[in-house]
Amino acid sequence: MTQRLGVVMDPIEGITYKKDSTLAMLWAADQRNWDIYYMTPADMYISGGEARAHTQRLQVFRDPQHFYELGASEDIRMGDLDVILMRKDPPFDKEFLYTTHLLEMADRQGAWVVNRPQSLRDCNEKLFALQFPQCGPTHLVSRDAKSLREFHRQHGDVVMKPLDGMGGSSVFHVKADDPNVGVIIEILTEHGNTTIMAQTYLPAIRQGDKRVLLIDGEPVPYCLARIPADGEARGNLAAGGTGRAQPLSDRDRWIAEQVAPVAREKGLLFVGLDIIGDSLTEINVTSPTCIREIDDQCGTDIGGQLMDCIAAKLKQK
Repeated sequence: MTQRLGVVMDPIEGITYKKDSTLAMLWAADQRNWDIYYMTPADMYISGGEARAHTQRLQVFRDPQHFYELGASEDIRMGDLDVILMRKDPPFDKEFLYTTHLLEMADRQGAWVVNRPQSLRDCNEKLFALQFPQCGPTHLVSRDAKSLREFHRQHGDVVMKPLDGMGGSSVFHVKADDPNVGVIIEILTEHGNTTIMAQTYLPAIRQGDKRVLLIDGEPVPYCLARIPADGEARGNLAAGGTGRAQPLSDRDRWIAEQVAPVAREKGLLFVGLDIIGDSLTEINVTSPTCIREIDDQCGTDIGGQLMDCIAAKLKQK
């Protein structure tokens, strides 16, 4: 039976062919002869109590000069799709929030949304990791300058970052003798109006910020260690890091085992864990990446694994 797959994503003409993880998923769906319906959040709407969208049938190709074709616009009832992939990148702003509400309605009306819209709202990628304190570094979440200064004084070498950032944006490595700690706290908290996270600095970042991918709680056997560029404290590829695929360590697998039951319970089918050394620092649920880099270096087919998992669950439904 041909499955009808919807994908909510940023404009496809703006994605990076060489490394886009959503494209790997779409290639896998196309290989299974699934019908793909493309939409952006702006194409979605509610009318008469129905979640609907102006979609276009999408074909994808493994050609960097011609990797997609879009068909004519079709106004569809989103609940008539079998599955919808929510692959819109952060920021998690009010429009992202509204999109999750529309997708939740589509889910109630018959489509299965991956990942579950309610969990996209509930599981802030930095705060969600704190549900597993046995896995992570010492931390403080606050907007109080006095508390943040005391955390810095106590631990000496810390990282401070916003709760809604991505790609390493606005992440500060604050050393013990940093004279700018006050200014950094003022900027990040917007003078006490915005809550941020402080964590003890993890020197193992020099060996990479590892992205471990989970499919229905099962870890892909290889992760991507994102090695910081010279002079950088951030391993994010968007911040100039270099990706090196490597087998999971025993500790990586143990952390995955801690997270897996909760991820399954929350309907988070595809998740990315960020691990520095032996510490879990974030759990990415909105639009996890690094599929392409791991596939290219290890010969895996992570998009195919995900589509096979989706197909098996659709059959059960």
